[in-house]
Amino acid sequence: MTALVSIENISHRFGLAKVLTDVSLSIAPGSYTVLLGPSGSGKTTLLSILGGFLNPSEGRVLIKGEDCTVLAPAKRPTATVFQDYALFPHMSIGSNVGFGLRMKGIAKAEREAKARAMLGIVGLAEAFHKKPHQLSGGQRQRVALARALVVEPAVLLLDEPLGALDLKLRRQMQDELKAIQKRVGTAFVHVTHDQEEAMALADHVVVMNQGRIEDEGAPERVYGRPATRFAATFMGESTIIPGAMDNGMIRTALGGFAADGAARHVAIRPEHVRLGGDIAAKVSDVVYQGSFKRVTAVPVAAPDISLLARLPAEAAVKPGDMVQFVFDPAHIIILKD
Repeated sequence: MTALVSIENISHRFGLAKVLTDVSLSIAPGSYTVLLGPSGSGKTTLLSILGGFLNPSEGRVLIKGEDCTVLAPAKRPTATVFQDYALFPHMSIGSNVGFGLRMKGIAKAEREAKARAMLGIVGLAEAFHKKPHQLSGGQRQRVALARALVVEPAVLLLDEPLGALDLKLRRQMQDELKAIQKRVGTAFVHVTHDQEEAMALADHVVVMNQGRIEDEGAPERVYGRPATRFAATFMGESTIIPGAMDNGMIRTALGGFAADGAARHVAIRPEHVRLGGDIAAKVSDVVYQGSFKRVTAVPVAAPDISLLARLPAEAAVKPGDMVQFVFDPAHIIILKD
């Protein structure tokens, strides 16, 4: 499939500080791409370059085959939803949604009709004549989304749009965002530092760290078989266990595992650790989280490692207990770094 967006060898500096280093990325039409990473990883800078708010120090941005690297935001086929929504408080919701169409010279009757239709898509048809202060945070977020989508961008950019919402509303809006994206078919590029949000929304996740892409692909692959140690720890939790190669095996304090090529560590997800087996460990912490218990334990054979386990909620374990663990070699993640 021909890429809708091609980011080619982008680097960027703020003064002497290099915040992006040789980043290349392809975004497919109709995809939901999430740029995931900690603060300072470069994800917001990359989004700003894609939206035209920054010109990169090096590299170029192609959208629909056109070089948009130095085009102003208004001249490229993108629209942006910001975390603070940036709605005009003195305007009605209908006028807010139709503002971009007004700037394009669309006649009043047509832009009002388009605004009403888009508000219907986001579930706010009845809010056309209201003012922003009359809506909840989640509703204002949907208005901002409608305002961006009504101009029919090729790519919609979302800069941590759910960051200001409480947990329950954030999860509700995740479902709504995904449903709206599927309905309109526009490619979304969404920045977040929340790995649960990334997995809930993305069909293409891009893990960033220190201005570089650590891993990218379908969230199931990035979570199940992360390419790097950083990706294994940021995209969900993992226990990282150091090892050394020996005749096609990586030998660790908790066992040996087949490795195709050189490897330096193995990782195991907490949901793949269960009671039983021959790994003796002392429980140091138990956190009840409703549907499961998050258990931290120190293996006798590797006292410098904290082994994480996600056990059934009814598991009878408490701090200080000696337990036996086992994990399936099929779920071991082999890491080269």
